[in-house]
Amino acid sequence: MGATPEEKSHSNEEKNINEKNNASNNLPKILPALSAKDGKEDSEGIRSPDTMEGQVKKIPYPKSVGFIISNEFCERFNYYGMRTILVLYLNRELGYSTDSSTVIFHIFTMFVYFLCILGAILADSLLGKFKTILYLSMVYVCGSVLVTLGAVPTWHLPATTFTMLGLALIALGSGGIKPCVSAFGGDQFKMPEQVKQAATFFSLYYFAINAGSLISTTVTPILREDVRCFGKQECYSLAFAVPAVLMILSIIIFVLGRPLYKIRPPAGNVVVLVCKTIANGISTYFKERKTNPREHWLDHADKKYDKQLIADVKVLLRVLLLYVPLPVFWALFDQQGSRWTFQATRMNGDFGGFTLKPDQMQMLNPLLILIFIPLYDVAFYPLLNLVGVRRPLQKLTAGGILAGIAFTISGLIELKLETTYPVLPKAGEFQMRIFNGVPNCDFTFKTNLTDFSEFTVKSMEHFEEKHIYANAINFDTVTKSSPDCPDLPTGLLSLNDKTAHSFFIKSNGIGLLYYVDEVDKPDRGNPVVRTLANVNGIKTVTWKEIKRGYQAYTNTTDFYPLFEFKPTEYAVSVDGKEVLKTKLKQGGVYTLVIGEESDGNYKTKLFEIAEPNSVNILLLIPQYVVMTLGEVMFSVTGIEFSYSQAPVSMKSVLQACWLLTVAFGNVIVVIIAELKLFESQAFEFFLFAGLMFIDMIAFMFLAYAYKPNDPNAVNSISEGNTEDTKNSSMD
Repeated sequence: MGATPEEKSHSNEEKNINEKNNASNNLPKILPALSAKDGKEDSEGIRSPDTMEGQVKKIPYPKSVGFIISNEFCERFNYYGMRTILVLYLNRELGYSTDSSTVIFHIFTMFVYFLCILGAILADSLLGKFKTILYLSMVYVCGSVLVTLGAVPTWHLPATTFTMLGLALIALGSGGIKPCVSAFGGDQFKMPEQVKQAATFFSLYYFAINAGSLISTTVTPILREDVRCFGKQECYSLAFAVPAVLMILSIIIFVLGRPLYKIRPPAGNVVVLVCKTIANGISTYFKERKTNPREHWLDHADKKYDKQLIADVKVLLRVLLLYVPLPVFWALFDQQGSRWTFQATRMNGDFGGFTLKPDQMQMLNPLLILIFIPLYDVAFYPLLNLVGVRRPLQKLTAGGILAGIAFTISGLIELKLETTYPVLPKAGEFQMRIFNGVPNCDFTFKTNLTDFSEFTVKSMEHFEEKHIYANAINFDTVTKSSPDCPDLPTGLLSLNDKTAHSFFIKSNGIGLLYYVDEVDKPDRGNPVVRTLANVNGIKTVTWKEIKRGYQAYTNTTDFYPLFEFKPTEYAVSVDGKEVLKTKLKQGGVYTLVIGEESDGNYKTKLFEIAEPNSVNILLLIPQYVVMTLGEVMFSVTGIEFSYSQAPVSMKSVLQACWLLTVAFGNVIVVIIAELKLFESQAFEFFLFAGLMFIDMIAFMFLAYAYKPNDPNAVNSISEGNTEDTKNSSMD
């Protein structure tokens, strides 16, 4: 059946309105066309700068864009500030493993980009851009506030519930406004008369995004780690609160500009129209493929939609075929906020006067973007031309290859890091350590174990064996060096495998205190210490930071659990008497043994159970540099190429599809992280690098087969020919 007159009119109206609106929605793509000097219109009907120069001078620069740019700065500060510390918060405060934290991070990012489509539909079909930005920004603020409230420990709120609900609202708000703000800014200009002013706006807009990202990724880790609140070593509540305040400020700024805005009513969404056309073509194809065969399956939609729209959608689908391999790039790129951040926690960021925090490494990306973008035209692209990389698809391929190289570098660094990791007990074996906290007493143990049937633990020293292949140990006899030394128990102990078992020799009580030890490097990156005190009675042991005077830890028992410290210098005292000055380094696992002598003095010995982080965190710079080079080349070139190839009416659809490739890239990370294919993180990095290289090979085949599109040829179909063709196809 043919389309009703109302359906034809509605489909044509949607198409025409969106084509008219496209000029303001895609300003960056219009600008390169203004190169003619003869005063004639270009291929998109825009007059050259010479012709409209007089008109441009008469139109004042819209004051409203200042509010839009300020709003974008605050919103990006909030988004990147929160996201910078998110994986560490999930891991350190909510107790998720590194794998689970990575999965949650990428699920959140995935929904941010999936929900961009919803925001575009709301703006263009229902609410308009202004109301969509305003309403979803309010949702955004609610999410930021929920995450902040959940991070306040003294309120005892369900932190996990608040965080997950907050992240869901942030994803809806951030994703929903993402496709609207830049287009709303473009609406403030009269086109084509103000095309140069619009170019300035988009430059400032892009600068605001990266400035907000750069400042927030620098500041929020400082608020997290260097500020103490609610008796905690880290202040996540403040680190989340400051970005939330910026988001509230962004709404205030946005509303203050309301009297100055040019607000266009919703005019129908091209994304929806394209989806309807494709759905109609598919459904009609299956009904008529035998009775009414066509050259292309989409031609079956011509009973409801006009020929020009169908031709545009065909071109769109050809371009989108090139998008199929693109999500793999974003799978690598977005791990800067997850896997690469966890990698940085296992590295040494101590530079004497200051400590570079692992999550602060993310600031390199926006900083390098601001540096690299002006260098591309004057340096990078000329160099690529010298090696034969000139066409857009070649540059896009090169960007993907650079991402693979970046992950190869990160894998090599991870292999180097693994050489510094502690030996952990495996299946079928256990570890044993015996710490002697009794001054002037040595103890000789005889056991049932063949490899070390007899060993001596000297005063204030320890015995360590990392590989014991047995399920029990029997202390046959324990000989002490002096009658004044305490007696130690003997007998058989059954010990679990894959476990580090430790004993502490002390003067009072049972004489041999047993506990299960933690010997792996801490996920948080900070040093951890266990204090074992062999003292007379109950005395207060205090750790105090030397530089800032903070009292880091105090307890009055003779056995303390592992406690996390900041990587700095400490003074240790017993009942106010200083017994030790030491420096704790990032990633180290320590045991401090304190022994009281008969005259009331103390002996101390600090043991290194797991060596501190020794690989310098600055070794991560090359992988960030290579990844950012790839990002600018991949992202900018990809968008430019896609927009130049798409018909004018399809450019907004391509923007939505480009954002979807980012969403699907995060899906890939979630799948691989959940599969847990490797014990070694290095092998996972190499897997992603290999996927990227294979993906770019596939992309090169698609690029080779791709036939460049001429939008003018597609747009040459006239309305009269469209209707005639419709009538003939219906016969």
